[in-house]
Amino acid sequence: MFLFNYRYRLKAILRDRQLMFWTLLFPILLATLFNLALSNITTAEEFIKVPVAVVQNAELDANPAFTTALDGTDDLFTVKYTTQTEAEALLKDNQISGYILFDPDLNLVVNQSGLNQTIIRGFLDDFLQSSATIVTVITENPTALDSGILAGVSNRNEYLTAVSASKSNPDPIVNYFYTLIAMTCLYGGFLGLKEVVAIQADLSDVGARINLAPTNKLNVFMSSMLAATTIQLAELLILLAFIIGVLGISFGNQLGYIALTCVVGSLTGVTFGAFIASVIKKGEGFLTGILIASTMTMCFLAGMMYADMKYIVTTKIPILAYLNPANLITDSFYALYYYNTYTQFFTDILLLCGFTVIFSAITYFVLRRQKYASL
Repeated sequence: MFLFNYRYRLKAILRDRQLMFWTLLFPILLATLFNLALSNITTAEEFIKVPVAVVQNAELDANPAFTTALDGTDDLFTVKYTTQTEAEALLKDNQISGYILFDPDLNLVVNQSGLNQTIIRGFLDDFLQSSATIVTVITENPTALDSGILAGVSNRNEYLTAVSASKSNPDPIVNYFYTLIAMTCLYGGFLGLKEVVAIQADLSDVGARINLAPTNKLNVFMSSMLAATTIQLAELLILLAFIIGVLGISFGNQLGYIALTCVVGSLTGVTFGAFIASVIKKGEGFLTGILIASTMTMCFLAGMMYADMKYIVTTKIPILAYLNPANLITDSFYALYYYNTYTQFFTDILLLCGFTVIFSAITYFVLRRQKYASL
């Protein structure tokens, strides 16, 4: 009887087009829109070399040290050597941020102020200071040349090294996809809600027939929930395959823990929907509205609509972060991708398991005690 009802509920769920749209097609569509809207965020923050022109004249030829210094800035400037007339034309057309001119002193010509112009000015000031230092040293102590002091003045040593605190480079857009997966897990509540409605005689005709049949109610409930969880997990894996394989979003290489998060998140979502349907004695439309409102609120607090909201909740109301299943699912993926330890990951998984047990227990005890005077 268990397997028969399990297969029956699988077919019933798969044939519900509206349900399949919201739990499978809608997350895929939303992931596509996220990718289109957010794909340029990281590239927009990349540093673009500053375009600058250098006027070639006799004074420049008489200062080979400047040309040598400028040749060592390939990662900072895009340099073009040209005539003054052409440099003025390039500046007027905004093709360069400014041009450098020896006439006879070192000058910078710009047509506006901004970050690029400040960078060029900073480089020129540094060169002038170094040049002045070298001239002073040669004038006051010519013997210092023998000790290699000029090399010390011209060299630039970095004493700080950037080290990532995590095993992956920060990516500002992955959190949006983490919250999308969390939303998909909680949308499994639609499946759990449907299954509970389907076995309650006061909410559906199918429920009335089930309650009249000489079958164990727990057996029917467990097979229905297993069918819902199976569909939800399959949909979640399809979504993950689409995000990783088609959109190219990286979730790390810890597939085992990613799969565990998907399973636990799916169970939490399905049992959450069942919990709502068992506790609130209203029609299916009202229950669906409650489920959508609560799911989207939790996703908002997890940073789905505003990325900084997750940080605000974690720092201002940390207890709320631990009571939010959407945040816990998001945090699980975040911990796998960024952290070097598994403490946070297993903390989130255990809390999700706790929510699953609580939702399941309440649903079971509520349904078990239901009695109907007539059907």
